[in-house]
Amino acid sequence: MEKIGLFYSINTKNTSTAAGFVRQFLGEDLVDTINVEVATENDFRKYDKFILGVPTWWDGELPNYWDEFLPCVEGDSMEGKTFAIYGAGDQKGYPDNFADAIGIMAKFIEKRGGKVIGFTKNTGYTFDASRALTGDVFVGLPLDFESQEELVEPRIKAWVNQITKEFAE
Repeated sequence: MEKIGLFYSINTKNTSTAAGFVRQFLGEDLVDTINVEVATENDFRKYDKFILGVPTWWDGELPNYWDEFLPCVEGDSMEGKTFAIYGAGDQKGYPDNFADAIGIMAKFIEKRGGKVIGFTKNTGYTFDASRALTGDVFVGLPLDFESQEELVEPRIKAWVNQITKEFAE
């Protein structure tokens, strides 16, 4: 399998922790880690397969570093590129916009012709609303380090197994 670009902020605790599990379960040799806080459009254009770490900030927003990076590539076609998205959210603290950033990022990618994989069922989550939800599935993997920390690692392991197959298709 060709290298996958794993883009996330190395300065965000939960997103970094999740990235560590992703690298562990996927295999270090298959992943290039890119700190999105200093990434350039050339870093992004090197890959056809991506895993994006996109936590939800405040009331359903992308973190500042993603807001600052995305304009660099918003004019690019993403056709032929495949993206898996994970992100931290807080079901109890922010039940009206749980893991919204995953949905925001998926729409950004799909609008430019990119393919999003790694959908997960919403079973086992308790929240009121999420822009990451399409029907009964999330368009990525939401992780709740605040109220379901014990489920983070097993969810990532199952998701990595799933996206490994989907990247190969």
